[in-house]
Amino acid sequence: MILEPDIFKDYDIRATHNSSVDAEGVGRIGGAIGSFFSPKTVGIGYDMRVSSQEWFEALSKALTTQGIEVIDFGLISTDMSYFAAGTLDIDIAIMITASHNPPKDNGMKIVKRGAIGVSGDSGIYDIRDLAISNTAFPVANIPGNITKVDILDDWIAHTLTMADVQTFKPLKVVVDAGNGMAGKFIPAIAKHLPIKIIPLFFELDGTFPNHLANPLLEEAQHDIVAAVKKEQADLGIMFDGDGDRMFLVDDTGKFLSGTITTAMVADQLLQTNKNATILYNAICGRVVPETIKKRGGISDRVRVGHTLIKEAMRKQQALFAGEHSGHYYFRDNFNADSGLIAALVVLEMISQQNKKLSEIAKTFDVYPSSGEINFSVEDKQAMMDSIAARYSDAKTDWLDGLSVWTKTWWANIRPSQTQPVLRLNVEADSQKILDTMVAELKNHILAGGGKIATEH
Repeated sequence: MILEPDIFKDYDIRATHNSSVDAEGVGRIGGAIGSFFSPKTVGIGYDMRVSSQEWFEALSKALTTQGIEVIDFGLISTDMSYFAAGTLDIDIAIMITASHNPPKDNGMKIVKRGAIGVSGDSGIYDIRDLAISNTAFPVANIPGNITKVDILDDWIAHTLTMADVQTFKPLKVVVDAGNGMAGKFIPAIAKHLPIKIIPLFFELDGTFPNHLANPLLEEAQHDIVAAVKKEQADLGIMFDGDGDRMFLVDDTGKFLSGTITTAMVADQLLQTNKNATILYNAICGRVVPETIKKRGGISDRVRVGHTLIKEAMRKQQALFAGEHSGHYYFRDNFNADSGLIAALVVLEMISQQNKKLSEIAKTFDVYPSSGEINFSVEDKQAMMDSIAARYSDAKTDWLDGLSVWTKTWWANIRPSQTQPVLRLNVEADSQKILDTMVAELKNHILAGGGKIATEH
């Protein structure tokens, strides 16, 4: 059996199949989930990865052995798993996916009834400790059953309530599914919309033959940018492998950041939800809180991470939350994230304003930013402390890593929770200031022993 303890992360389980975990190890995880949570019913969905079916079989066998009923959702997106947890009579929903990771990887995202996330603080590390122990999991006299349930139509019906689709104009939209799960749900929802879809890589294929299903990789953006220009499309929409993250390409072929999309969605929602609370993570740019304030909303800056954001949304009864990484959360979607719902809100915005996406985005694209730059750093805390000392005259906070604030620029330096990596994001009032500060911070990290890291 292969089961490495470090595959258990703060917010999910992420592993390399047959390298850091094998099918027997996945079975141990299933046994631990059943033993720790004692659920009556567990729903399991999975993406198109080559190992996903094998993982489903190992998980479901371990759970049914304990007398637990298993609902098999089949091939679904991660946000469909959250929908299931929010609407069906199940105690736990498990999504088998490694999101945007390379083909050999796989993993699990676990939520409780109501789409409440399971994190390191609420069960993941307990599952780890049980799975790697010598604990013998119980065997029921009567095993549980596996029942297939198709939730696609109900999911599509739910998403259609999240925007005023009657106002949609007949837009031409290039959609890059990256051979991921968007290739399944986009054709299903397109039947209900007046838009024309130009599909890229809709075939479900966990080997990712065209490009990795990670919209943040520049090489993954080439096809959709070219297609938007060639087809003279109104916009492009990219999804990641498990279909829960979404990024936009405007009508000129420009890739829009998660910050700009967060500001746009917040602006649109506040049109009909005055004085609502909207959250944004610590990496989002200044245009987000400025937009929320301008529209009469209340903003709050929170830490990165889906379980933390969902918890904050519940506490503050927030309408919406956005992350720079392309995750968008909605109160009326069980406080869970959905790239598809965010895309519908943007289509509503473009249609109602009767403007090109490039024209709309331009009003939000006011601060030059670096995007995320990753560095391999052995002692992450020492490096952040040295940066804080260098800019001791500036305002700083430690909400999520280190943030440095000045009148003309700000930066966030955030440690990876799972790797010896620091993530740098810089935003400034002008491109000249941005270039200067990126070079300065980059040189400081390199001089301290850091190295540029390429992450997929």
